[in-house]
Amino acid sequence: MGTDVTVLVLDGPSDAGARAADAIERLEQLWSRFRPTSELCALNAAGSVPEWRSGSSSPVVVSAETFALVERAVPPWPTPRGRDPPPRLPAVIAAGYDRDFDRVASEGAGPSADPAPAPGCAGIVLDARVSALTLPPGVALDLGGIGKGYAADLVARELVDHGASGALVNLGGDLRAIGAAPEPHGWVVAVDDQLETGATGMLALSEGAIATSTRLRRAWERDGHVLHHLIDPRTGLPAASGLASVTVVDGEAWRAEVLAKAAFIAGSADGRGLIADGGATGLLVYDDGRVEELDGLAAFRP
Repeated sequence: MGTDVTVLVLDGPSDAGARAADAIERLEQLWSRFRPTSELCALNAAGSVPEWRSGSSSPVVVSAETFALVERAVPPWPTPRGRDPPPRLPAVIAAGYDRDFDRVASEGAGPSADPAPAPGCAGIVLDARVSALTLPPGVALDLGGIGKGYAADLVARELVDHGASGALVNLGGDLRAIGAAPEPHGWVVAVDDQLETGATGMLALSEGAIATSTRLRRAWERDGHVLHHLIDPRTGLPAASGLASVTVVDGEAWRAEVLAKAAFIAGSADGRGLIADGGATGLLVYDDGRVEELDGLAAFRP
């Protein structure tokens, strides 16, 4: 998944670490856009046939995990003013993120392409009877963000189901805690502070999720401009919302990830309401280093 992974287990069986690694690798095999044999690549390939040639895209039968992930990514989500992140792969590639990020960072961005607004989720068909997905012609999914969040949810649950008293799984800033937690404060984690503000602090939770979306971690230069992977669907360009990062605390990591990314793209004014309407809390870090805590976050300060 192109990121560092931390797995912490309370009172777990001796094979808990190996089980977590195997589970994450299994999900990587399903969802990576950099592995041609993944289910995501097969799904995007089926949707890439031009409409004038095929009339419509073909349905693709996928695993239960992939169906559940896409089901979470494409329902009518309360994103403000129609901002709808999932079908943004062409825009990400056009911005230069066309290979695994380690290669982008070392080799430089890919060739530039004209940006275009993302097509949105309309027309994506989910058939739960046979676990099949159909993408409209020309639509391609990039599930890297929500995929990491949902993977944290799944792996933490699997560890507890197989004997651990409690587990915390952190995939590159998308974190899920399930079951028992350390005494007396629960799981205590540092909030991502890429700007070194010193003000993001620590958060503590017994169960639940934390996710951070930031323009600073996956960034690259092209033609003297700094670009990043958080694409504004309205323009097809990296979002310039005045925010450096958004951190969200919620019950599930996939929801926290979606809310954090949507709030980052929306900017502070719409983003605050979006997080509150989602029943979550968090904090905003502005480009100038200011840190704004949202209502309800104080309850998670250790």
